[in-house]
Amino acid sequence: MSLEQEVREAFAQDGVLSQAAEQFREREGQTQMALAVARTIAQGGVLVVEAGTGVGKTFSYLVPALLSGERVLLSTATKTLQDQLFGRDLPRLVAALGLPVRTALLKGRSSYLCLHRLDLARHDASPERASLRTLAKIEQWSKATRTGDLAELPGLDERSPLIPLVTSTRENCLGAQCPQFKPCHVNLARREAMAADVVVINHHLFFADLAVRESGMAELLPTVRVVVFDEAHQLNETGVQFLGVQLGSGQALDFARDLLAAGLQHARGLVDWQQLAAGIEHAARELRLSVGKQYPGSKLRWSGGSPDGVSVQAWQGALEALGQAFAEAARGLDTVSELTPDFVRLHERALQLSERASRFAEACPSGSVRWVDVGSHLRLVESPLDIAEAVRARVLKSDAAEADDDGRAWVFTSATLGDDPQLKWFTEPCGLDDAEVLRVRSPFDYARQAALYVPRRFPKPSDPAHGHQVAQLAAHGARRLGGRTLVLTTTLRALRTVGDAIRQDFETLEPAERPEVLVQGELPKRMLMDRFREGAAQGRSGCVLVASASFWEGFDAPGDALQLVVIDKLPFPPPNDPLVEARSQRLESQGRSAFSDYSLPEAAVALKQGAGRLIRRETDTGVLVICDTRLVAMGYGRRLLAALPPMRRIEDEAGFEDALAALKNGVG
Repeated sequence: MSLEQEVREAFAQDGVLSQAAEQFREREGQTQMALAVARTIAQGGVLVVEAGTGVGKTFSYLVPALLSGERVLLSTATKTLQDQLFGRDLPRLVAALGLPVRTALLKGRSSYLCLHRLDLARHDASPERASLRTLAKIEQWSKATRTGDLAELPGLDERSPLIPLVTSTRENCLGAQCPQFKPCHVNLARREAMAADVVVINHHLFFADLAVRESGMAELLPTVRVVVFDEAHQLNETGVQFLGVQLGSGQALDFARDLLAAGLQHARGLVDWQQLAAGIEHAARELRLSVGKQYPGSKLRWSGGSPDGVSVQAWQGALEALGQAFAEAARGLDTVSELTPDFVRLHERALQLSERASRFAEACPSGSVRWVDVGSHLRLVESPLDIAEAVRARVLKSDAAEADDDGRAWVFTSATLGDDPQLKWFTEPCGLDDAEVLRVRSPFDYARQAALYVPRRFPKPSDPAHGHQVAQLAAHGARRLGGRTLVLTTTLRALRTVGDAIRQDFETLEPAERPEVLVQGELPKRMLMDRFREGAAQGRSGCVLVASASFWEGFDAPGDALQLVVIDKLPFPPPNDPLVEARSQRLESQGRSAFSDYSLPEAAVALKQGAGRLIRRETDTGVLVICDTRLVAMGYGRRLLAALPPMRRIEDEAGFEDALAALKNGVG
């Protein structure tokens, strides 16, 4: 029986999938995608699939991948989906299909407890009392965990400043010289990955390894014939982060701290460690001071010998001094390198940091863009404009030499990959111009389940009153629905404005009737999502979540916990961002329109992602409000509207009130 026939039988109404998934029913789109994946696996090649919400794309690629008997690599954008695939979907399917398949989960270093670094942290006198409590909790857990995956430790805040102290980086890992090398959790995860039939990784790990060939993928990838990228819409932006070069004043200070700690512990008196560390710290501070006073969070363009508005002489001098401080540290470390592996690794780090400082003192190579991120520390960034060249030269072209004769199968899928039939928004920057493209529509009845409202009488997005008006509308809807509201903002400034204004609006309500207002940044993301989902389920007034950035996607609140999504503005890419600016200039130089070919597709995809938070199941109902009159007033609004799910349209305020009343009364 061919793979396609096996897949068709599995997805039949009475097939094996009906045993693996509750309320399984045969979906034409899901089967269509699964058959396309099966063909690609059998023949080799590249398949790009946009599968609308509700298609069930996870089963569509997992079933043919598992039935093929091939070795498979699955990559996701988020650790949340990675854990879901490994902990829930894969075991369920493997059991249903009755296959003897070994699976493994592989994350980046920062996800695993480093036993050596934990031992160092025990002797560090600097942690505050709260960190000491967390450290004690980690120590207790370390004795019982098999995997060392910090995601398994309940209650650990992913923002904890202690995490970098108990995890390793490529720079500070001692490798085979580490006293804890044998029980190392990172090495255990890699060994299990090498022995598994199906390995679940994430895009960050894939590209980090592509950049440095250090995380185990260099050995793993050539042995795999089927590679699937889920949440593939994030591939380009993830890739450019790792395929570029970065140097930060924070990096320098971390190195100085590690240098001083190791020096005083292992070679006190042999080298003036205080002087070397102080030299690096001074040079890092001088580099920060050379840019003067800047608004925190700003990005400084860097088109010549220094960032815009910064003296070339002061900048180049500070860079040279930093490079020399690293080189001096390397010379000191070289004299004691035989004493401990810590010094060998620190020596390598010092040389690498010195080389990076020298690189940033030279001209930016063509095809890349440079800028400086300004915060409490400086971060110097050099980035390619996209991953197309790297994918063509270092990923797809590796097929012929390394894979089986019939070629490797590459599958890229997401719910949102563009706003045109060929999905060029995704395929062009990812170097997938020759890929087979398939678009599978969502099975949801959006015209019945959801409505779109664009308020006509609303301040322009640039009007200072706009944020308060968004808050007023969202607060009104939340009062009518008893919470159940998600507000998505395009900026962090709007996030704070809207969150504060909604809280102020709710002060007139009785405490028992007051929906809880959750604002991104005030709690860990996972806690915010759980709290929001539980709000309505616990019989009390529900929640309003005001969020930005990462909540536009990956946030799933099915059922009646979420019935109103409010988007403040059309999510165009910020024109003053150096990467956006460089991409726009490249398009203009090619005779293309930066707005039509870049800004508009970017906004369409982001808008589609945000709107996708509303309807997650066939029984969900709700209203999407977009508080930006440009959507109906400007000609390009038609293209953005076409990218949204086909919801019914609400034309006026009375219609909005009727829709809220219907939701409150449980009417679709």
